[in-house]
Amino acid sequence: MTSPLRVRGPLPGQGTACEAVLRALPDWFGIEESVRQYVRAVDGLPTFVAEQSGRVVGLLAVEMHAAEAAEIHVMGVLPERQRRDVGRALLAAAEDWLRRQGAAYLTVKTLSAAYPDPGYAATRALYAAMGFVALLELPTLWGPENPCLVMLKTL
Repeated sequence: MTSPLRVRGPLPGQGTACEAVLRALPDWFGIEESVRQYVRAVDGLPTFVAEQSGRVVGLLAVEMHAAEAAEIHVMGVLPERQRRDVGRALLAAAEDWLRRQGAAYLTVKTLSAAYPDPGYAATRALYAAMGFVALLELPTLWGPENPCLVMLKTL
């Protein structure tokens, strides 16, 4: 029997957990320098971890940009745990904490539909199901081969 999912956070210093999750997701996080940047950043950001049977199966780190505005800096769920409510649980925990901090808005940057990719289509679908809406396209932020979509949710 699988143990229940447990979400903890916000926790500091989760770079090691971040690296383990991101390296399991090369279709989303396949650029080595980006992985290293995420790992360094997560060590200093409020991070929520989802654990099952004592193992980190997902994480979400947030960054406050202003008193009322935060951004999902990075989020990842191990492939075998995707589509099993881990992402939803992480988002719910982070949103609850952000509301208590006074945040009113949450944004996330993801790959735009201008670049067809089934994995990122599922990512955008999760965000939409959780109440995010497309805010703007930034086609050159990450380079023309990685068009960016900014999504927004009112908390």
